[in-house]
Amino acid sequence: MTNKEFAKNLEKRTLDFGIQIINLSASLPSKPEALVIRNQISKSGTSVGANYREANRSRSKKDFKNKIKISLAEASETDYWLEMIEALAYKPKNELIIIRKKAKELLAIFTSIANKL
Repeated sequence: MTNKEFAKNLEKRTLDFGIQIINLSASLPSKPEALVIRNQISKSGTSVGANYREANRSRSKKDFKNKIKISLAEASETDYWLEMIEALAYKPKNELIIIRKKAKELLAIFTSIANKL
């Protein structure tokens, strides 16, 4: 796979992940405590892909590295909120397994990219 193909594939993965996060967020309870989590996970989960897309259109290597590190941080934060949702039993663990796996995969990918820069 070429770098360009990898980038397109990862852009699609992060877009799909963001959509899954939005759908999960919409299904969380509407009580005030859960609204905080809904807002936070929606922002971090969609920011992973938005920042990666910006990285791919960056004007310099420094800008690319900065955006990759933001994507990494947002993936980590999203995993934190998923863990919080699980711990609070807002969703059954079996409903979160796949999306938590995807969050950890994205975290590993962005960690690897950041470490190579």
